[in-house]
Amino acid sequence: METIWLYQFRLIVIGDSTVGKSCLIRRFTEGRFAQVSDPTVGVDFFSRLVEIEPGKRIKLQIWDTAGQERFRSITRAYYRNSVGGLLLFDITNRRSFQNVHNWLEEARSHVQPHSIVFLLVGHKCDLEAQRQVTQHEAEKLAGAYGMRYVETSARDAINVEKAFVDLTREIFELVRSGDIQIQDGWEGVKSGFVPNMVHSSEEVTKGSRQCFC
Repeated sequence: METIWLYQFRLIVIGDSTVGKSCLIRRFTEGRFAQVSDPTVGVDFFSRLVEIEPGKRIKLQIWDTAGQERFRSITRAYYRNSVGGLLLFDITNRRSFQNVHNWLEEARSHVQPHSIVFLLVGHKCDLEAQRQVTQHEAEKLAGAYGMRYVETSARDAINVEKAFVDLTREIFELVRSGDIQIQDGWEGVKSGFVPNMVHSSEEVTKGSRQCFC
C-alpha cells in the first residue's frame, strides 16, 4: 500500500505584524489571496501535502503566529515543537527587516534542545516601487545567519510555492542524512502514515487455510 505521506514536518511562520504572514500561508494552502485579513490572535493552524520527489509526499503542519508583542508568550510555546520556520519581513518596511535579528534570537532561545531550519522571506515583492530593503542586503543578512533567502508576493503568487517547498526539501535532506532525527515527545518531525492493508475476502480465506495432512 502506498504511503500517504512520508513524514510530517511542523513549520512556524514568524515576523512583525502586517508583514503578510497569514496572506502568504493562505495563498500556499488555499490558493487564494485575501485583500483584507484580520490580525492573527495567538496562533492559527494550516496544513498541506507537498510532493518533494516523485512519490514522496510530506505533510506540512503550518503554524501562523501573531506578530504583536502581547501574544509573544503564546507563540513562544510553539518554537520548541517546530523543525522549520519562515521568517518574514516586508520589503517596503525597513523596521520589519531590522527586527529579523530579534525574531531569530527569540526563536533560538526557546527552541532548545532542538534547532529550527529557517528560510528568510522578503514579502510583498510586487510593491517594487516602495522597496526599502534591497535584495543584496537581505541576501547578505541571510548568509550571515546560515539561511537561504527568497522574495515572495502572496498577491501575485510569486515564489510562494518555492518558499515552502524549498524549506521542506532542505529539512527532508537533513532528516535523510540523519542530522535531524525523529524523537519521542517532539512534534517537529513525525514518521509517515500508511493506510491499513485491505484484503479481499478471497485473500483472507486463503490466508486462513491450514493443511491437516
